Amino acid sequence: MSDPDADAPPIDPWLLEKLVCPVTRTPLRWDAARQALLSDAAGLAYPVRDGVPVLIVREAAPL
Repeated sequence: MSDPDADAPPIDPWLLEKLVCPVTRTPLRWDAARQALLSDAAGLAYPVRDGVPVLIVREAAPL
């Protein structure tokens, strides 16, 4: 049986709604498989470490 919260972001939904890509200033979306915030516009995946989004471009992985 799968955990229903497994796909939920480890970030407060209110905060997630406010976060934007530092490169493009477009909204980010949560990707549960990667455990990262994705910027489709920039083609980057920003990691989330211990519930803290790391919005540093050099820390992001290309999509």
